Amino acid sequence: MLPLYPRREGDCLLGDGLRQDEPIFEVPEVGEVEENPVLRGQGQGGIRTHVYGSRAIGDNPSAARSGHLGLTFLRSGRVRVAIVIALPVQSSSGTFASLFDADTRAAISSGLCIQCRGAKLLCGKARCPILVRWDSMMKTAPMIDRVDLDGSSPPGVFVGRFGYPKVFVGPLVPPVHGDTEILDSPEEWVGHPMEDIVRFRSTLVRGMHRVHVGDVDRGGRIVDLTRELALGTSPAEVEVGFARKPQGRVVLDDNVQPFGPSAPLRRLDVGTLKVDARLDRAYSDTDLRAKEAVLDLFGHGLPVSKIQRAFSVGAFGFEKNRRFVPTRWSITAVDDTIGKDLRETVKKKPLINEVRVYEAIGYDDRFLIIMVPRPWRYELIEAWYPNTLWNPLGQEVVMFGDHEGFEGRTTYASIGGCYYAARLAVGEALLREGRQAATVILRETHPGYIMPVGVWNVREHVRAALRQLPHRFPTMREALAHLASRLDIPMERYVRMSEGLQHVLYQRTFDDYPLIGPGGLELGSS
Repeated sequence: MLPLYPRREGDCLLGDGLRQDEPIFEVPEVGEVEENPVLRGQGQGGIRTHVYGSRAIGDNPSAARSGHLGLTFLRSGRVRVAIVIALPVQSSSGTFASLFDADTRAAISSGLCIQCRGAKLLCGKARCPILVRWDSMMKTAPMIDRVDLDGSSPPGVFVGRFGYPKVFVGPLVPPVHGDTEILDSPEEWVGHPMEDIVRFRSTLVRGMHRVHVGDVDRGGRIVDLTRELALGTSPAEVEVGFARKPQGRVVLDDNVQPFGPSAPLRRLDVGTLKVDARLDRAYSDTDLRAKEAVLDLFGHGLPVSKIQRAFSVGAFGFEKNRRFVPTRWSITAVDDTIGKDLRETVKKKPLINEVRVYEAIGYDDRFLIIMVPRPWRYELIEAWYPNTLWNPLGQEVVMFGDHEGFEGRTTYASIGGCYYAARLAVGEALLREGRQAATVILRETHPGYIMPVGVWNVREHVRAALRQLPHRFPTMREALAHLASRLDIPMERYVRMSEGLQHVLYQRTFDDYPLIGPGGLELGSS
């Protein structure tokens, strides 16, 4: 087990009588915070989306431990929105009330927050989301209350998706100088508390310059400098001039790392910048396919986040085909490309010799990874407790999952980017060992997971788990018994949900049958 954080009392299951009517907001990439009518006024029906193949299973043994919790299994589909209990950035002289939009002020004035004040946690969460955001933004807001800003970019860039094919492109710049690389290096974030992650990212101010995705080499000076930053290998001094003071909120999304306030760019200057030679070679080779560039860079040890950043600014591929790729799309595209290649490589390797279980815990997210000596299969199952990010209004644990067999899958995983992020980590670990296996990842998300931080959370925690020594078992029965002791949801529920576990438990292989020789004698018998 990876002992990242000790579990706190009360951060496992939602008890009776806890309020679950906190406001939920949809946060656009640019502009006002808008109330989501789909979620508001429809109760948990706006969150738990039942689709074809859904099935509800009652008699949940865990109900005795958690009041009246039931359990709903969802084969596919879920509502994905960026949410925030709003954190607008106003003038440094603004009052407390001015830091929140009208809907959030109404929620605060209802009395729940006054009764709680972040101490009683009446919303049921392990930590107060408002205080987490308040703490990070109060340290940033006074430093960005101006139209001219200078600082050391990690380096970081962001490509939006709204308005596609005309999107906002620009740098991420903190109002501080020095070694800021960790602000945009998710590979280094495992072990940091969630408050640190929000602080890292909310410090980054996003400059926005609208451009057509096809204008990679025709977008002007701001576009050229943004691309240079994406190819950089270390922090660079950046000066920006905004059309107005940066404003907005910490934007949270399940795919992309959080980032802070934003403003349109009118000027961008970059100081001395050290460009990564490997990225520069891939960018300069206009006859190299994007896929080949990504795989070559990964094979030479370049961090996945740096490849994703360069991919987003159209640095790879045939010259005539280069395009800006929205950051959230580039993350999944790179994870998928690398994961597929790793899968095809490890499929040629011998099987592992025993059943293994790996574990990692972070941000009240528990990852249990089972590897079985069978040909390549992969599955990710997620279980979200009430009062967690994607099940904020529910009374039941919600489960959903996606899987693939030996030949992979032909449709996009309903779980989204985390499926591909975790698959990359699995393929990477198997290749490192020179083996193949059938792998099932079980993810239990408890109420301490109070906000989305991006799919890096899944990729890096699965990576961290697979770097540890596993628990090894001679039989699947013993492995399941161990899993049952580490998970809060009964193991039989996971088995019912999991295509991978059912395949291992109920489908026999040739090794299960004795070899019969001439005369009907079992070979190997005395």
